[in-house]
Amino acid sequence: MADLATYRTKRDFTKTQEPDGDIAKAEADGFFVVQKHDASRLHYDFRLAIGGVLASWAVTRGPSLDPSDKRLAVRTEDHPIDYADFEGIIPKDEYGGGTVMVWDRGPFVAEGDPAEGLKEGKLSLILDGTRLKGGFSLVRMKPRDKRDRGRENWLLIKKDDAAAEETGDVRDAEVSVQTGRTMQEIAQDKPAKTSHPKKGAKTTAKGATSGTRSRAKDTKAAAKSSRLPAFRRPQLATLVDDPPEDGGWIFETKFDGYRILTACDGDQVVCYTRSGKDWTAKFGPIPDVLRRLKLKGALLDGEVIVTGKDGRSDFSALQNALKSDQSALSYVVFDILASDGEDLTERPLTRRKTVLNRILKRAKAPIHVSTAIEGDGDRIVRLACRRGFEGIVAKRAKAAYRAQRSRDWLKIKCIKRQEFVIGGWSPSSTKRPFASLLLGVYEGEKLRYAGRVGAGFDDDQLQEIADKLKRRARKTPPFADVPAEIARRAKWVRPDLVAEVRFAEMTRDGAVRHAVFEGLRGDKPAHDIVAERPLPLKAGKSTAKSTANREKTMSETDSETTVAGVRLTHPDRVLFPQMDVTKTALASYFDAIADVMLPELADRPVSLVRCPEGRQKSCFFQKHAGAGLPDAFTTKPIAERSGATKDYLFVADRKALVSCAQVGALELHIWGSRFDRLEKPDRMVFDLDPGDSVAFADVRRAAFDLAEVLRSAGLASYPLLTGGKGIHLVLTLERRQNWSEVTGFARAFAAKMEALDPDRFVAAMAKRKRSGRIFIDHFRNQFGSTAIAPFSPRAREGAPVAVPVGWDQLETIKSAATFSLKTDVADIASQANAWPGEADRRVRLSATAVETLGLTIETD
Repeated sequence: MADLATYRTKRDFTKTQEPDGDIAKAEADGFFVVQKHDASRLHYDFRLAIGGVLASWAVTRGPSLDPSDKRLAVRTEDHPIDYADFEGIIPKDEYGGGTVMVWDRGPFVAEGDPAEGLKEGKLSLILDGTRLKGGFSLVRMKPRDKRDRGRENWLLIKKDDAAAEETGDVRDAEVSVQTGRTMQEIAQDKPAKTSHPKKGAKTTAKGATSGTRSRAKDTKAAAKSSRLPAFRRPQLATLVDDPPEDGGWIFETKFDGYRILTACDGDQVVCYTRSGKDWTAKFGPIPDVLRRLKLKGALLDGEVIVTGKDGRSDFSALQNALKSDQSALSYVVFDILASDGEDLTERPLTRRKTVLNRILKRAKAPIHVSTAIEGDGDRIVRLACRRGFEGIVAKRAKAAYRAQRSRDWLKIKCIKRQEFVIGGWSPSSTKRPFASLLLGVYEGEKLRYAGRVGAGFDDDQLQEIADKLKRRARKTPPFADVPAEIARRAKWVRPDLVAEVRFAEMTRDGAVRHAVFEGLRGDKPAHDIVAERPLPLKAGKSTAKSTANREKTMSETDSETTVAGVRLTHPDRVLFPQMDVTKTALASYFDAIADVMLPELADRPVSLVRCPEGRQKSCFFQKHAGAGLPDAFTTKPIAERSGATKDYLFVADRKALVSCAQVGALELHIWGSRFDRLEKPDRMVFDLDPGDSVAFADVRRAAFDLAEVLRSAGLASYPLLTGGKGIHLVLTLERRQNWSEVTGFARAFAAKMEALDPDRFVAAMAKRKRSGRIFIDHFRNQFGSTAIAPFSPRAREGAPVAVPVGWDQLETIKSAATFSLKTDVADIASQANAWPGEADRRVRLSATAVETLGLTIETD
């Protein structure tokens, strides 16, 4: 098979929205697509997925259902697999400029190996599309003369079977099977109308074409697919700020997955996304189980999800399952549009639910029927939010099914999340492929900037997305407006990638704060992504009044909300008054920063600075387990130097970290050793604490000087902004020495620096000796002593955060409190790579190092 070099050479991907072929799926073979292409000359592109690419032919007059027609098909360059979903406009000055419609698609079966048939010049196919069904032949013609050199002419011929039609004219089919749009609507980039006038043959209730005539040479494929329902656009819910209070509604869980409509008829099952893409191959066991149910002419509506142990759907887990473990997938069905070939959309929802429960009563995992309940909407919302669900959907019990967004379906969210278009990225000052993604939403034809997301990525996602960004590079911003400080360093991309993002709140400018990346979405066109703003439940109802009612209701139930599955009481309590940081905002920060902060806390005893009423009230230090702590916190016993054994806290996972906000823990401090080898420290910290009248520039210079001294002995150290006034020099140690040896080294080094420059440094703790000098606090390097954890907030004015920085960065930093809880969390998370990896940082406190530094070490 040819590669995609020719395809890419012919296109400028900074100008055309055609896919650049970054989705390589050899496993995606076995389907076909026909794209109607109004370029310099109207034609139809016939494509077969073979060998990981789309083998392509241009059919001037389009495929025919009449076996007597022999349509010329000119072989063109191979296209990428993801081109099968492309529908839109190619700029007129670009190669193939014009409008493209997804006219037909579906699976195909070839006689023999299709790759070999392609080489030999003869393909015998059975197509099972929406419009093309039954047998077809593709036969390569011999070159006639010099004019045919370098050009492959083939013939596309319909076989004489039950699906053949003497009067089958492809021009009678005017709308896209993917979006339901006409060529004119695609050219104008408009959504499809609810319905279009149809030309040509009429369709019976069971989907058979009245003009189809029987043929003697019937094929099994054509017969068994005759009742398979075609794709229909799904009904969508309207986001509102309150659940309905009147009767006549049923309530269901709002799931966090992929909306999927599934057409079923016996062994034939096709899974469509909400935009009409065929994703059957993605969902592993789901189509197989549906085939065993032998449903007849059914069209199901539901959500493909992955649930955790707590029973909640998880979009990130869904993304991982689609790549590696499809057995984790579930299909939750909540509606049915057709059954036994009969259209059910005009029936009331309750009647459709009855049919659905009847035909799926034998269904087993991974197929489930969504539970619908009646009752008080406010109570149901509160219950869903307490349990950490995304929200609920309210549906009118007697309403028909409408292929549009309406107020017959209402969604009420507990968690702030939505899709955003990726329009660019911010470079990282470290080895990370990028610091953050620049997000946007469409407002009419303009893409409005909506903030950044830099948290939530694993290493594989970072590289995968970086590769996609590289291939989509463009010189100009796709956004209508971007803040100057962001635009100054930004890199721009073609805005056709869609990201699912969770966030704490929207700023007044409409930008996300404390955003967490959940995954890329391939089921929604980028141009459909708009800002989701909850509407008042009833026309004319004040949003402010509605919010006040909700707050009143919540206060009656102890004012609770949920972040990352953690229940927060008094979520609006202000913990940092000057910065107006609430308990919910702090929990959202911990949720957003968890991926980079948890490795710093891993298996270490942790002490908390708790300020339950906020930093302005009383605070206390807690290192032992105690009554009242959430179950998410874990403890392990430690034998103290006194001989007593006590249970010490550690923060093992995201829930425990977010639970810190629930108990008002504004600071997290960590030991210099881990539970598995408590007596062998792996971390040494020198806290450069400035006395009165010492400027931060002096502390910064001292950090460089002390680091250079340590480096002369082969001991690399790295700076951590403390969020207070000073800088921590952090060394990562090989676990060879015990605490007595490490404590002795730290004490000797601090004393040495004081002796070398007594006007700048002091190694004594007494405050009277520290005025005008920098205290080298070495006392943190003892058994049981702690230091502030990287990425921890500080219980100080301004809500600062302790953040690792690189030595190059430190040159221009003006304060140890440069980062705060109001800093975009993407910028904070990007600092995770400011230092080399742990293995590369590790140093040994060797005898040679001690000798080089001229230290005299006294151990305890």
